[in-house]
Formats: sequence, C-alpha cells, structure tokens
Amino acid sequence: MRLARLARFCYRRRRLTLAGWIAGTIAVMALGFGFAAEPLNDFSGGGSGSAKASDLLEEHFPERSGDSITLAVRADAGVRDPQVKARVERALDRLARTPHVTSVASPYETPGQISEDGRTAFATGGLDVPSDDMPRADVTALLDDVRTDSGPVRLQLGGSAVDAAETPGGGPSEGIGLLAAIVILLVAFGSVLAMGLPIVTALFGIGTGLALIMLLGHLLPAPSFSPIIAALIGLGVGIDYALFIVTRHREEMHAGAGPEEAAVTAVTTAGRAVLFAGTTVVIALMGLFIMQQRLLNGVAVAAGVAVLMTMLAAVTLLPALLGFAGHAIDRLRVPGLGRARRPLAERWARVVQTHPVVAGLCAAAVLLVLAVPALSMRLSLPDSSTQPHDHSGYQASRIMAEGFGPGTAAPLVIVTEGGGPAEAGRIADAVRGTPGVAAVQPPRPSRDGKAAIVMAFPKTGPQDERTPRLVHTLRDDVIPGAAGGTGARAYVGGPNAASIDFAESVSTRLPLLIAVVVGLSLLLLVGLVRSVTVAVQAALMNLLSIAAAYGVLTAVVQWGWAGRALGFPADMPVTTWVPLMMFPILFGLSMDYEVFLVSRIRETYEEGVPTREAVALGLSRTARVISAAAAIMVMVFLSVLLGADVAVKQMGLGLGVAILIDATVVRLVLVPALMELFGEANWWLPGPLRRILPSRPAREAGPERASLRASAG
Repeated sequence: MRLARLARFCYRRRRLTLAGWIAGTIAVMALGFGFAAEPLNDFSGGGSGSAKASDLLEEHFPERSGDSITLAVRADAGVRDPQVKARVERALDRLARTPHVTSVASPYETPGQISEDGRTAFATGGLDVPSDDMPRADVTALLDDVRTDSGPVRLQLGGSAVDAAETPGGGPSEGIGLLAAIVILLVAFGSVLAMGLPIVTALFGIGTGLALIMLLGHLLPAPSFSPIIAALIGLGVGIDYALFIVTRHREEMHAGAGPEEAAVTAVTTAGRAVLFAGTTVVIALMGLFIMQQRLLNGVAVAAGVAVLMTMLAAVTLLPALLGFAGHAIDRLRVPGLGRARRPLAERWARVVQTHPVVAGLCAAAVLLVLAVPALSMRLSLPDSSTQPHDHSGYQASRIMAEGFGPGTAAPLVIVTEGGGPAEAGRIADAVRGTPGVAAVQPPRPSRDGKAAIVMAFPKTGPQDERTPRLVHTLRDDVIPGAAGGTGARAYVGGPNAASIDFAESVSTRLPLLIAVVVGLSLLLLVGLVRSVTVAVQAALMNLLSIAAAYGVLTAVVQWGWAGRALGFPADMPVTTWVPLMMFPILFGLSMDYEVFLVSRIRETYEEGVPTREAVALGLSRTARVISAAAAIMVMVFLSVLLGADVAVKQMGLGLGVAILIDATVVRLVLVPALMELFGEANWWLPGPLRRILPSRPAREAGPERASLRASAG
C-alpha cells in the first residue's frame, strides 16, 4: 500500500521530513507574504445589466470609474449658516487634499445636495482608485481630522473606502479559536504531548496554505475575506484531521502495537479517511466555479489550498512527529482528563437502535423545523447601513437617510450610449415618473459625447426588498419603452444594482451547484464505503443539516432573533456569498464526520461483526473523537462573532451551527436510526459497481478484533 509506505518512510525519516517541512514553510511564507497579491472585492462582471453599465462607465467616463467618499453634514442652525459653512469648507478642503481624491462636489456649488429644510447636506469626493486600493491609513487620517459625531454640527464620512477602513481584518478570533481547540484536545487526550501534535500539524498546514494563497492571488484574484475564510477552514479541518489520526494511533498502541506499526495503521485507516474527507471538501469547493464569478473562483481555490496543505501535513508531517513522540505520547498527563466514555456512547447507540422509527422521526422533525426560516431568506451585500452604529459609515448613512430619504444610499446609475442628449433626457423623464423613484438628476454627457449618465434615487434603501423590484421595473418596462426606436442603449448599474444582480445570479445557479457537489460526493463515498445505500443516506442527511443551518442563520440575521446579542448591529438580509460558500464547505465537512463514522462501522462489519453490533461499536469508538472534533470546529467558527466584519460573522455563525447540528442530531441519532432500519441493506452495492471498484485490502485481525468477532458471535 502506497499510503503505508509513505507513513513508514515519514516515520523512519522523521528528521528529514520535519526539516523539509520547516524549510519549505519558511520559504513559502517568505515568498507569499513578501509578494502578496492585492485583494479584489468587485463582484460585478458577466453579462448582467450592471456589468454592462460598468463597462460603459470605464469606456466613456474614466474619471468616474473609481469609487467615492461622501461627507454628510447635519447642522441644527442650517448648513448655510456662516459658521457652519466655514467649518464644512474646511472639511471639504481636507477631503480634497486626501491622496487619490480627484474632485470634490461641494453642496454649496452643486444643486440638489442640500435638503429642503436646509439642515442636511452632502459632498462627494471622487476617487481615482477602487475602494480596495485606497490606503487605509489615509482614510483613517481623514476620519480623525474631519469626523464630528456630537454638537450642533455633525460631520460624518461614508462610502466603501470608509467602511473598509473601519472594519479591521482579522482580530482576536483566530487566537481564541486556537485556545479553545487546545482546551478541548486536553480534555479529549488528557496529555499535553498528545494535545500538541494536532496543533503543530495544523499550524504548519495553515501557514503554508495562507502563503500560497497570497501568491495565487496574482493569477486568480480573491476578495479580502478569503484569507479569513481559508484560515477558519484550515484551522478547523487541520486540527480535526490530525486529531483522528492521533486518536487511532493511541488506540493501536493501547491494543499492544509498537509506535511505528501504530502510526502506519493510523495513517492507512484514519489517514485514508482524512484523504477522502479532504478531497471531498476540495471538490465541493471547486463546485463554486459553476457560479461563473471570478472572485468566487478565487475564494474556492484559497480555501481548497488551505485544506490540501493541512491534509498533506496530516499524512506526512504527523507520522514524523509521532516518531519523535514514540512511547511517550501519553506523558505529561493532566489528572482527571482523557478518560474514555465508550460505554456511554455504546449504550446511547443501543437506545436509538431499540426505537429507530421514533428517533429518526424526531431528529428529522427538529431539522425541518429549524430549516423553515430559510424559506424567507433574502440575499444582499452589506453596506453602510449594516455597519456597527458607532462607525462613521453608519452615521453618515443615517444623516443622509434623515435628510434626503433612505434611497440616497442606493443610487442607480443609468448609463446610456447612442442616440443623443434628447434621448437621454427622455429616459430621465421616464425614470422620474416611475413609482418608487424619489429623485432623478439631469443627464450628464461624457466628454466624447457618445454616452450620458442619469442618476436616480429610489425611495427605499439598499436592503429594502422593494428596491430590487424597482430595478426590474426600470429594466423591463420603463427604459425599453423610453429608448425604443431611438437607437439608444441604456443599462441600470451602480453598486446597488450590482448587488442585486449578484444575488439573483446566486439564486439561479445555486441548484446546479448543489446537484454537482452532491453527485460528485456520492460517487466518492460509494467508492470508499462500497455502499450505495450509505452514500444516499449521507447525502440526504447532509442536505437536511445544511438546510437547518440556513434556517438558523436567517432567523438570527434577517429576523433578528438574538442578533444583537451575537454582534449583528441591525436586521439585514443574509450576505449574498455566505449561503453560496456555506454549502460546499458544509457538505464537505459533513462528509468528514460521515466518513470517519461509517468507515469505522464498515471496518468492524468486514471483521465479521453483524451490522447491528458494528453500528453500536463504530459509534462507541468514534463518538468521543467526533464530538471533540466538532467542538473544535464549532468554537473556531463561532469565534469570528468577536470580529467586526458582519459578512464573515454570518459565515462563522452558519458554519458553527451546522457543525453542531451535524455532530449531534445527525451523527448521534439519524445515522444509527437509519442504519438500524436498513439492516444488511446498508451494504447494498450493484454488481457492476462491485466489479469496477477495487477491493478493500484485508487487515490482519489482532487480539482485540478476534475478541470482537467472538463476542458478536
């Protein structure tokens, strides 16, 4: 067996293996972090109306192709008061001196930028770079010099660049997740040395994975949240994969095997399951290419690389570390920890097996009830209105909404090409008369005279479900009617329209993503456990647990159930890319636990133990380690709730809830219940597949296995 030879080589050449990993990690991290690619957060593109509008803007309005910073002003005495005006003009001068600000539209010179009551105004500073490329230090300095959030005059800054500067990357979450993993491993193993092996292995895998992600960004740009997502997944699966191998290694040693044979057996059994589980996660992530979104491709590759490196570390570096540990793996014990609880898990399995119908129906009912809120899930991208309330971006959006209406945060950029000024004016008039439109600015022609911009402001904000309906009305009815027969082309674009298009693209292609990921995972699982029945059961249970996680996420984020307590500043739609990323990740991770549980059941069954006993024994042998692995992942994922990025917090919440559901309701109730109901039919495999699939290698039956067969007989 190649895997056995690899494990034996790494164990015997442990100094060479460890030196290679250390040298490789240092080299890759030096290159990756020294020549890191810049992130890209533009989710537009493709053939949507917003993408076509963006292309026309770049072609005919290059000076407007960048983003902007908004200065919002609220003055009790009125913005035209001489003292207020002097203060505002000083702020405008500071804004104009900020690097990458090319122009500033003053409210005292531009019509429509002072409210009807004269107490609210705004100015816009045009940028020559996207918000992602705007130096955060410059934006932070501008905030420090200009922002005033109290007194008779309030000055606040808003825009994507401001939101990015006020939302720090990373934070304490990764460290807290790692600390939680250390505590859980200590409880599970009861040994400091055994605890340290999965941690060290995972850190090597994550370090090399993140460095490679930085380099791959030059070929496949990825959004700024990609390293955070990759680190979360890498930390979770990296520790879990090493945990499963170390647990099997210790079991073999306790059964009388020597350190080398125990390590080889652990890698060829648990390590084989690790390779399958990791491959399933990577294949599921690659399914994101179906969405035809360049940035999602970058996220998929980034997370996939992190999983690959942690998987590689588990089957190469970990055997070397086990070689260094030798017989001392259980030394440095912590009194009272690491005691086995196998009888409890076995008794629980037999309770479920005694009442499989009741247990299965109750578990399914719980999952279906939790999934109900997902039926009302709405998708959108976060904006200033969803930021923490003490942020300048949120305060600026409130000032603008109070003075000009909530639609000022959701401007629609209508770009026309062809025709002439008269046609652009006709389109503007038609848009102005559309119900739901609050205001429309006069058309602004391009310098080359071939295009024009019409700015329209809805009456509703960017997170309001009526705004997408307005966009469709303009695209489908109003603009075609106004431009018909004139030869003019007009497209509705801007950040808000791009967010709507992205959400609809996700909704349209998500079923295809689900079908591809489920289909490929089924094929892989059939090859591993040699059973169509078990593979189909796993797919259906995984879909149920993911639907339940979607429901909980919707209830918390969109309905506001305990949302404030969990750090979400307002009720908001679910971030568009979150359910899209959750599905392949969760389906792959759920397959991890399915693989480790069912492969152990199958292994016991192939040793001559009847299915009923094999299920009980398999659950008793894996319940503790699966519970520890799930607890680690849950703590790692939920730790991001301490961060500032609301989208990443949604992702962490959804992943954490899903893993908790999967490791409890699914693995401890549904799996034993269904396998009890199906009996020997669990191992059904059609004849053609039986001939195609390679036979599983027989394992030598040791004393423990012989006694199992005897007791089962």
